[in-house]
Amino acid sequence: MAKLQDLITSRVRVKVLGLFFLNPGEVYYVREATRLIDEEINAVRRELMNLTKNGVLVTEDRGNRTYYRVNKAYPFFAELQQIVFKENGLGKKIRRLRRKLGKLDYVVFTPAFFNRHPKSDDLDILVIGEVVIPELEALIKEEEKKMGREINFAIFDANEFKFRKQRRDPFIMEVMYGKRLMIIGDEEAFVERGQFM
Repeated sequence: MAKLQDLITSRVRVKVLGLFFLNPGEVYYVREATRLIDEEINAVRRELMNLTKNGVLVTEDRGNRTYYRVNKAYPFFAELQQIVFKENGLGKKIRRLRRKLGKLDYVVFTPAFFNRHPKSDDLDILVIGEVVIPELEALIKEEEKKMGREINFAIFDANEFKFRKQRRDPFIMEVMYGKRLMIIGDEEAFVERGQFM
């Protein structure tokens, strides 16, 4: 399986990117980031400075500490976040266990998935395909324990999904035309309406 470290040879940079892009709403100071990714402080400090210089992270001074957070205005924010989510956590598990989970056409994480306190009726994950539901539920329950909250997901087979797209179902339209993170599947095919057979 391809890894981010195939493209970025610095192990510390990969870990720093993972920390910030998996938690895009959080801020960290140097020692906190060092503790969370379990690396040497000088290496972490160097990567934080490089990523800040390149615009990936931004800083904010509070008292005698400098805090870092991901720059959501960074031109490649969405692309980097998608790569990080495919390589970590639930996204990685779904991709790794894809065959065990059935025939997955699309797996989409919505912005609610990244929110620590989403509304109770917000959709976190949309799954399209022939899904082995108990296997998927087991993965999601494991992730719920880590996140400390319920994950709302919806499953449709391919025909139901096509039908709902053709009928412009508000539930599907919100995911299609809103922000999303594609874990499995092709973006263009996902939003293409086509004719329902």
